[in-house]
Amino acid sequence: MSKQPVKPGSVDPLDFLNIDALLSPDEILLRDTVREYVTNEITPFVADWFEEGTFPREKATEMGELGLLGMHLDGYGCAGMSAMDYGLACVELEAGDSGARSFVSVQGSLAMFPIWAFGSDEQKQQWLPGMASGEFIGCFGLTEPDAGSDPSRMRTNAKRDGDDWILNGTKMWITNGSVAEVAVVWAQTEDGIRGFVVPTDTPGFSTQDIHKKMSLRASITSELIFEDVRLPDGAVLPGVRGMKGPLSCLNEARFGILFGAVGAARACYETALSYTLEREQFNRPIASFQLTQRKLVDMMVSVNRGMLLAVHIGRMKDAGTLDTAHISVGKLDNVRMALDVARTARGMLGANGITLEYPVIRHMTNLESVYTYEGTNEIHTLILGQAITGISAFGV
Repeated sequence: MSKQPVKPGSVDPLDFLNIDALLSPDEILLRDTVREYVTNEITPFVADWFEEGTFPREKATEMGELGLLGMHLDGYGCAGMSAMDYGLACVELEAGDSGARSFVSVQGSLAMFPIWAFGSDEQKQQWLPGMASGEFIGCFGLTEPDAGSDPSRMRTNAKRDGDDWILNGTKMWITNGSVAEVAVVWAQTEDGIRGFVVPTDTPGFSTQDIHKKMSLRASITSELIFEDVRLPDGAVLPGVRGMKGPLSCLNEARFGILFGAVGAARACYETALSYTLEREQFNRPIASFQLTQRKLVDMMVSVNRGMLLAVHIGRMKDAGTLDTAHISVGKLDNVRMALDVARTARGMLGANGITLEYPVIRHMTNLESVYTYEGTNEIHTLILGQAITGISAFGV
């Protein structure tokens, strides 16, 4: 599937800056493998999933067979790939649908990562191999109805009862919540915020799916409810205390998002380019009009800029030189860029832009969620403001 080198004096409208030249042959092979999977197994069906508000359970095992679940982790059945590999996979998955990328991000970066990074040997052996294969689905319980951008004020709590813990509270907007076999849940304790590995069949644990969503419909979103959930001491993640635990998981997920958003933007740009070359008005393709070409050029430049930013951040992560604020740059700008590209493409398709026959309206509405979750646009702005001024504006 690899393309032929572009000669000087000619350009590829789908890779204008020849960004493929920045990737190794192995990275291109990985990227093309995921792209082929998305082309064959996601794209032809995702409009129906979106309309029905579902995401098929069997996709978990398919993605597990491809090595996509926890792909950037080592051992326990995980593929042990690079951060760049993970990012490139996220580009292709979100080019299909944000729900597909969200599934992989939540499974690998939010549910598997904390067990891998902070869990006991017993927890790792019990859960990670099955999660890597897709046999077990995981979810991540941090956000609450009254604690979104300020998770340190969470009300979910766990109290000691002999050698056990009793967990009570509610989590909201939890991807995969009702289909998960295990939940990584963060709760207030006498020792500060701690993480708990909670099998979802534990008595007192229940879920309610969130319906009537107009975004991320090809993704299961749930409320988690804990009513005197009794957990053994072995359920606690022993390797971390405080907000460092959940925030480190969010940074892993945000890294995937800053790549994934480029995939959604690319899909919208490519759809608009193809559509305007074929659609005729006034006896000529609408791509021949100046206003249309201006929009196409702006979209092409934006997508290429976003991909260059993602590749640079990916290389920094693999080199160990990445600061958390760098991730905020990528999440802030690439999602903002993608949403702008999607909205422009929607208008260029006219009435066809609002139907699920084309992917644009689906990407546009999905990106409204991506703009908000894993740190809102405003939160990432304040993170960067603090990074460049040394002054925190949170809570001001």
